[in-house]
Parts: sequence; structure tokens; C-alpha cells
Amino acid sequence: MNTQLETKSQTNKAIKSVSKRNKTIKNILTYAAFVGPALLFFIVIQIIPFFMGVYYSFTSWNGVSSTAEWVGLANYIKIFKNDPGFVNSFLFTTKFMFAAVIISNFIGFGLALLLNAALKSRNLLRTVFFIPNVIGGLLLGFIWQFIFVKGFASIGKMTDLAFFKLPWLGDENTAFWGIVIVFAWQISGYMMVIYIAALQGVDQNLLEAAKIDGASNWTLLTKIIIPLILPAFTICIFLTISMAFKIFDINISLTNGGPFNSTQSVAINIYQEAFQYNRYGLGTAKSILFFIVVAIFTTVQVLATKKREVEA
Repeated sequence: MNTQLETKSQTNKAIKSVSKRNKTIKNILTYAAFVGPALLFFIVIQIIPFFMGVYYSFTSWNGVSSTAEWVGLANYIKIFKNDPGFVNSFLFTTKFMFAAVIISNFIGFGLALLLNAALKSRNLLRTVFFIPNVIGGLLLGFIWQFIFVKGFASIGKMTDLAFFKLPWLGDENTAFWGIVIVFAWQISGYMMVIYIAALQGVDQNLLEAAKIDGASNWTLLTKIIIPLILPAFTICIFLTISMAFKIFDINISLTNGGPFNSTQSVAINIYQEAFQYNRYGLGTAKSILFFIVVAIFTTVQVLATKKREVEA
């Protein structure tokens, strides 16, 4: 009798073990079916080219020949010692990043506050403000190039206003702000959508209670709303920093880095180095340095804003 019970118990354990193993295999296959293709494309499109770029940054490859001569740290030494163009483009891109991040998020958050109110036309306005983000950067740049060169000049003749008579794309300072204006015009609608989603998650009962206690609109905004939606600020600032650093299409279509390379972004500098001057090894070395700097900026920003979230 005891032997039969032991046999039956062992059989049940074996069945459970097989069932558990089958379930585990099924879960693995399910995850592989859904995650596998995306992971494969990510590895092929992102990871492998990244490590290939790291390798080529230590070579003198011209991007065409079948052989790549190993030169070690020569490309990096050349960048730091004898490449003022890259340094200037980096300074321009960093300055542009700070201006673009502040303006884009200020406009995006302002639009979100406005369109989160009970307006009858808010859905239409949300669509209108988001449309620029759908337009491709090159097309957007050429549209605004026409506006700056032809449109503003015509308005300046009719109104005699000095603002419209400025050489918007022909002077270093005005060209810089011209690029900032176009970038903010394109990106602000995208930031607006994120901020609206965050604002809609704020508990209205909390706001009503604060109003009853006598809180002003400014107090509601600074003491309740902004602290509650800090995660949205973290996301939006991260996105705008990365987008501003990587600006290429708007920059190249508006000014092509001019006048006299004064508005040349790092992305344009790397593109010219690798594909116009056929110094692919030097171009990839610049891109690796660029990647490191952008990673440092975004990591510091995320850590700083996340810390504020915890404190709030």
C-alpha cells in the first residue's frame, strides 16, 4: 500500500515537473515571438554598427577601400590638437541646445496649460500645434528658408519694421536664432502632447481643495501642478536635449552651416568629415566623442530631475 502511494506521489511530482517545464518553455517562446524580432533589428541596426564605428574610429579608413589601416589614437589626438572646426561646431551645438531646450519646453508647457482648459476648440488646436512635428525636417527647413528670405523681406517693406528687415540667415547671430525658432516651432507641439497627458493625470479634487483654502493660480501651478508632473519634465527635457544635440536636417536646409560655418552643428561636421572629405575613420572618432558627451549630458539631466521627483 505504501509502495503504491509513493509511486502515485512520484508520478504526480513528475507530471507537475513536466507541466511546469512546458509552461516555462511556452513563456520563453511567447516572449521570443514578440520581443525577438525587435531585439534582432535593434542588434543589427544599432549595436553592431555602433561597435563597428568604435573599431573604425581607430583606423584611417576612407569609407571606400576594402582595407582599413589601424592608427590607434591618432584620430582622437588630431581632433583635440588640430581641429578648430569641430570645437567651434561643438560650441555652437551646445549653445543651441540650451536655448532650444528652454524655449521648446516653455512653449510646450504653456500650450499644454492653455489647451488643458475647457476650451471648445482645444482638440482642433492640439492638432494644429502638433502638425509641425509631422513635417520632415528638410521640408520644414526649406519652408522657413523661404519665409525668412522672401516672406520677412516683403513684410519688412510693407511695415518698415526693423525686425523683418534683419538678415535672418545671412548673419551669425540672427541665423542662430532662426534655427532655434524653427526647431522650437517643430518640437513644441510634441512636448505639448506629453505635458497635456501629465496634466490630465493631476487629481482635480486636490486642486479644488487648494482653491477652497485660498490658493492662487500661481500657487496652484508652482506648488502643486509642477511638482506632480515632474516626470513629464524629465521626459521632455531629455527628449529636447537629445534632439537639439543631434540637429541636422533643419540646420543643413536653413543655413548649411553658414555663414562661414558659424552655424555648423556637430552632426553636419561629422557628415562632411566622413562623406564629403572621405575621412571615415576621423568622422567616426568624432561621432564616438559626440556620443559620449550627449550621454553625459542626458544622464546628468535625468539623474538631477529624478532626484527632484523623489523630493517632490
